[in-house]
Amino acid sequence: MILSVPRWWRRRSLRARVTMTTTVGLAVALTAAALLLRSELQGSLTREVDGTARQGAREVAALVNANRPLPNTLLSGTLTVQVLSATGRIVGASVTADRLVPLLPPAQAAAAARSGRAVLLDGRPFGIPYLMRVAAVPASGHRTVVAAAAYTQVRDSMMTLTRALLVGTPLLLLLLAGVTWLVVGSTLRPISALRRGAQVITATGVTRELPVPEARDEVRVLATTLNDMLIRLDAAQQRQRRLVSDTAHELRSPIASIRAQLEVALDHPEQQDWPQTAQDVLADTLRLASLAEDLLVLARLDEHQVRPAAGRPVDLAALVTEEAERSAGGRVPVTARTAGPCIVTGEAEGLRRLLRNLIDNSMRYAKSGVEVAARREDSEAVLTVSDDGPGIPAADRERAFDRFVRLDDARSRDETQTGGAGLGLAIVRAIARTHGGSAYLEGGTPGLRAVVRLPVNNAAVLPSSPPAGAEPRTGAGLGHSLPSRMQSPQNAGAEADETR
Repeated sequence: MILSVPRWWRRRSLRARVTMTTTVGLAVALTAAALLLRSELQGSLTREVDGTARQGAREVAALVNANRPLPNTLLSGTLTVQVLSATGRIVGASVTADRLVPLLPPAQAAAAARSGRAVLLDGRPFGIPYLMRVAAVPASGHRTVVAAAAYTQVRDSMMTLTRALLVGTPLLLLLLAGVTWLVVGSTLRPISALRRGAQVITATGVTRELPVPEARDEVRVLATTLNDMLIRLDAAQQRQRRLVSDTAHELRSPIASIRAQLEVALDHPEQQDWPQTAQDVLADTLRLASLAEDLLVLARLDEHQVRPAAGRPVDLAALVTEEAERSAGGRVPVTARTAGPCIVTGEAEGLRRLLRNLIDNSMRYAKSGVEVAARREDSEAVLTVSDDGPGIPAADRERAFDRFVRLDDARSRDETQTGGAGLGLAIVRAIARTHGGSAYLEGGTPGLRAVVRLPVNNAAVLPSSPPAGAEPRTGAGLGHSLPSRMQSPQNAGAEADETR
């Protein structure tokens, strides 16, 4: 039974639990208030009756002290008065008082006179058919004046109040419980609307905006947050679908090419140039391997953006110099310019891949050369890769960082041109963001300039960093195959605004 009560409680609706909790709290509060009201009212009325009895006793004591006879008007009043001698004998009394038996024994009367406290007394033994409050006041000659006032009106008032509280308090509690039920239901109505909206989305699979209540409360904040989440989830779902579609499209071409070449070779083996077929199949296989590698890199980078990996100090200036030397012998020369160490925190291999993707992309479209520079600006390390190629219009520079984007058909890959799947710049931006930086494109004079900004690590110093003002080094081309960056005649960029 002890374990079933919490289980039963947890199974109740939020509306029922809030209403029951509020009702119990109201019941305790109303009961306490009723008891307090009854106690205070009874005390006030009792003090009033005691004051009346005490005041009458004082008036009689004043007359006794002055050795004056008690007036008939006082003796025939509403108070019951007795004057007791030192031995307890009644030496004076009002009309309604017993002249033989004192209301209080002498010792109790003397004690009440000293303490000033009134005593509740049943008047029936004295021929008085009601309760009384008896007060005693000392008088001269060791006499004591005892006065009793009727307590019936106080008792009747308290009984009336008790009946009213016994009937009114439960009715008021039921009324408040009903109001609480309605108010809680009205408060939870927007949540019910959110639930119905979520059910529609679940049933149809179509993202739609959840209803936002008019009240500026926590439910409105919840609805707004959920709508923002749905927008981001819908955008992520669309990106995922687009990625799957683009990946399937990219995989289809080399797979279809491999299949066609192998089918022709198997159908006409005597007419087939097998070495050439093997080279063509190998080229398509390398394209598939490059695409798979790029997709794996992007998947790892997306994971790192959720759980960033700890890095080490890396000198971008040293990487620029190394990659310029590595690219010697390429189609166009690559010039490295550095102005002292630019130390950042990150993964050296990731930053090296970022730099190679940018150099590879610029070398593909440069006319006469590529310039790579690393410098420090305040708290940022700025890496730039510039070429004098055709460039990209400003309106298309941000889109160039999307995955599988080719901005110009003339730069699409064909069988005689080595190119990538349009993931190079996407990888560049993802690497920059995992390092807390940004990547964008801007127009050159002429050509295009890719810019990467990363936060500087001021606490680390690399002794192997090249000195400031190092002489430019030149080279060309990458010594081995790397995934190409975005295939586009124009490389573009504004500040990144979406994590990839």
